[in-house]
Amino acid sequence: MADLYTWPAADKATAVGKRVKRLDGPEKSTGTAKYTYDINLKNQLIAKGLGCPHAHCKITSIDVAPALKVPGVVHAEALRQSGNEIEWQGELLAVVAAETEGAAREGVAAIKVEYEMLPVFVEESNLAAAEAAGRATKGGGKTQTAREPGDDDDEDEFIAKEIERLFAESAHVVEAEYGIDPITHCCLEPHGSTVEWQGNKLVAHLSTQNVSGTANGFATPLNITADDVTVHCDYIGGGFGSKFAPDYWGVAAAKIAKATGRPVQLMLDRDQELKIGGWRPSAYIKAKLGADKDGIVQVWDSSHWGSSGAPNPGGVNHSTIPYVFAPPNYRRTQTNIKTNHALARAWRAPNHPQACAITQVALDDLARKMGANSLDIFMKNLGTDDKPGVAGAKPSVYKAEMEVAAKLMDWNAKWHPHGKGPAKGSVVEGLGMAIHTWGGGANNSTCTVKVHPDGGVETFCGTQDLGVGTRTVLALVLAECFGLPYEAIKVNIGSSKYPVSGPSGGSTTVGGVSAAHRRAGQDAFQKIAELVGKKLEVDPKTLQAVGGRVQVAGNPAKSVSWKEACSLLGMQPLEVKGENQSGQRSDLTSSQVGGVQMAHVAVDKETGVVTMKKFVAVQDMGLVVARKQAESQIYGAVIMGIAYSLFERRISDPKTGAFVNAELKDYKLARLGDVGEIVVEIYEPESERSRGVIGLGEPPVIAPGAAISNAVCNALGVRVPTLPMTPERVLAALGKA
Repeated sequence: MADLYTWPAADKATAVGKRVKRLDGPEKSTGTAKYTYDINLKNQLIAKGLGCPHAHCKITSIDVAPALKVPGVVHAEALRQSGNEIEWQGELLAVVAAETEGAAREGVAAIKVEYEMLPVFVEESNLAAAEAAGRATKGGGKTQTAREPGDDDDEDEFIAKEIERLFAESAHVVEAEYGIDPITHCCLEPHGSTVEWQGNKLVAHLSTQNVSGTANGFATPLNITADDVTVHCDYIGGGFGSKFAPDYWGVAAAKIAKATGRPVQLMLDRDQELKIGGWRPSAYIKAKLGADKDGIVQVWDSSHWGSSGAPNPGGVNHSTIPYVFAPPNYRRTQTNIKTNHALARAWRAPNHPQACAITQVALDDLARKMGANSLDIFMKNLGTDDKPGVAGAKPSVYKAEMEVAAKLMDWNAKWHPHGKGPAKGSVVEGLGMAIHTWGGGANNSTCTVKVHPDGGVETFCGTQDLGVGTRTVLALVLAECFGLPYEAIKVNIGSSKYPVSGPSGGSTTVGGVSAAHRRAGQDAFQKIAELVGKKLEVDPKTLQAVGGRVQVAGNPAKSVSWKEACSLLGMQPLEVKGENQSGQRSDLTSSQVGGVQMAHVAVDKETGVVTMKKFVAVQDMGLVVARKQAESQIYGAVIMGIAYSLFERRISDPKTGAFVNAELKDYKLARLGDVGEIVVEIYEPESERSRGVIGLGEPPVIAPGAAISNAVCNALGVRVPTLPMTPERVLAALGKA
C-alpha cells in the first residue's frame, strides 16, 4: 500500500520544480569551498606513493631505508613486499610522508626496488590474440527464440538451425563489427584523504561519494570499530562511480598518521589517478541482425568481448545486448579478457554506454542499407505499450520523446540518406540518434529535520553532494513543506555522524533523500499545524504553509507568521526523523526512465576531423525537484558523451603495457569549443510527474556514443566502427570504403 505522503500538484508547488541557483554556488565560485585537497591541519605531513612502473612483474627486493635519509622525510613504509606479483602499472608499492611535498617526492625517488619482468597483455580489442595468450574466458550468454525446441531436440542444435532459418527469411541482414575503447576516470580532484587521530578516534576528510558507508572501510584494517571513525566530505571534485571506498592508500595514510602522531594528507598524483583510480571497461562485438521488409528486427546474433582488468576480467554484461531493443529472437555470447590493468570501477551508468554504442549503431546500419530514415527505423522497432519491442521506458514515452527531439533538431528538414547529403568542399554533415534507459530508484536514506522555536529550520543527513545539487534539492523539498524561501533552510550533510544515507550511485540519491525529507517535513508541519490549530481554533487539517505564514487554505486572514507558529513549540526545537527504504513502494519515488538523443555533426573528409554542431537530449525523470540543477546534470552528461565519442581513450603500449597517455596533456578531453550547441529538454507530462522523483545522474551519458557515431555515418555513408572516432580512424574508414 502506498504511503500517505505526496508531492504538490504542479500548479500548487511553491519551491519544488522551480529554477533556482544552487545553494553552494557562492562557496564554489569564490574558492571558499573546502575540498579534501584544501584541508590543511596543524603539523600536517604530505605523503606520496611510489607507483609500480611496470604492468606485470614480481618484486625481487624493495628497500625504503634510503628514503628516510632524505631531509624532511618523517616516515617511509612499504605497501608491497619482495615476492609480490604486480599485475598493473601504477600500483602503489610504498608511501613516504614528509614535511613538504618536495621532500616526499625526493623520498619516493630514493626508494630502491628491483623487479623480475613477467609477460604482459593489454590488447583487449584483439580477441584472437587474447585467446592465443590464454587470456579469454567465456562469460555467459543467452538465447531466445519464438519457437521452442521439442522434447527430442538438442537445444543448442535447434537454436542454431532456428537462427539460421530466421536470417535466411530476413528481407534485410546487417553484419558488422563495432567497438568502444576503455576510458579512465578523470576526476578533477584525485582520490585521496587528509586524516588525523584524535586520541584513539580517526577523523578522515575523504574525497568520497559514500560518506555514511566508508567508516568501516577504515575501521576493519585499523582494528578499531566504525563508531571510532568520522568521515567528512563537504565537497568532492568528481566521483562518477569511482569513489565508494577509502582504498588502501587511505588506510595507509591513517596508519602513518597513527605511527607519527601527526595528520597526513595523501592524494594520488594525476598519472596515478588515471592508472589506478578506476576506468570504464572496453567492449567489442561481432553482430548480425535480420529484419523484415519494413525494417523491424526479427533476429539478433552476436558475440562480444572486453575487459575489466586483471583482478576481475569481466566485461560488459551480455544481458544488456542488444541495448534497449528486444527482438523476439536472439543469441548472444560474452567473452571476458584478462588484461594487465587495474580493476575497472563503475563509470556513470555501468555497462549501458558501451552496450548502446556497440548495438544501436547496427540499427542505424539497417536504415543505411535500406536507404530509410533512421528515425523511422528506430520508431518502427519500439513496438507498442501492449506489445513492447523495447526494454526500459514505455514505447509511448520513447515515441513522444522522439517527436520532441526531432522537432528540436529539425530532423525532417536536415536528414538525408546516408552519405548523400550536400557537401561544402570536403565537409559533409549528418544526423544520428540513439535511445537509452536506466533503472534509478531511491536508496536508503534517513535524516533529522530540526525546527527551532525562532523559526529556523535545518536538516542533518549523512549524504553527499557530488556537485549535482543535492544541497539545493533538500532545501527545496523542505521549503515546500514549510512555505519558506529555500535559502532559509540550513542543510547539514557530508558527515558520517549524521543520520545514515546511502552512497551516490545508480542515480538513486535524489530519490532517497527527497523522499526522506518530504516525509520528515510533512510530519513536522503536521505537529506545528496542531499547535497553530489550537491557537486559531481551526481544524489543523485545513492549514497550509505558504509565503512565510501558516494559514487556513483559501483564507489568508486566518493565519500566523511562520516565526509565531514556531514559537508555540516552547523552549525546545522540534526534531523529526525522516526515512526512505530502498524498494519501498511510495507515491514519492519511482524508477525506470528513458531518453532520446540526437546529434548533428560536420565531418571533414580530408582531415578526418569531426565537429559537433548540435546535440539534443530529451529526458524523462519523473517529478523534477531542482530544475536548473537537473538540466545541468544532462548538459554535463552530454559533454562527457562527446568526449568519449570523439577524443577520450586509454592508450596502452602493447609490448610493455605502459599507460602512455596518463597525463592531462595527453589524455584528450572535449574543450569548450568542441561541444557545439547543446539543447536539453526535460520530458515532464503529468503522467511522468505523478510517478514521483527519479534520479538522472547516469541516463543522459549513455546514448551520445551511438548517436554521434550514427551522425558521422550519416554524413560519410561509411561507418567508423570504433569509438572514439579520431581523425585517423575516420580517414581509415574512408580508405577502406
